[in-house]
Amino acid sequence: MPERDEAGLAELYQELILDHYRRPRNKGSLEAHTRRVALTNPTCGDELELDLLLDGDTIADVRFSGRGCSISQASASMMTQLIKGKTVAEARALAARFGEMMHGSDEAARDRALGEARALAGVAKFPVRVKCALLGWNALEESAKASS
Repeated sequence: MPERDEAGLAELYQELILDHYRRPRNKGSLEAHTRRVALTNPTCGDELELDLLLDGDTIADVRFSGRGCSISQASASMMTQLIKGKTVAEARALAARFGEMMHGSDEAARDRALGEARALAGVAKFPVRVKCALLGWNALEESAKASS
């Protein structure tokens, strides 16, 4: 029975990823942004631009644009939902935790703080796709470094 539960969970996660790809949240650009970072994944050609609007140290709004595979786009969509309203430090901590999950940490994959982004845990089994999942998170990290 546990195998069936795992198969059902994998199917649910796949549907969640596809939903974020087909109907991305926070897609577009922010006219009034505090920070803008553009990154490209040279391995596959995915492109992503991340706009942040900060209110002090809090992420008041966030948008992403670009093009890429379902993994990069779904991951960016999930990330934007997760970091909106968080401080830059909280967002960076989530990015670090997501990175741990992408590098195979089962503990990070169970961390509820990652919300829907946990659906991407299976990507860790496909090293060539890890860079896709990390693209938006890397843009977040680059934007945070700009303030350091």
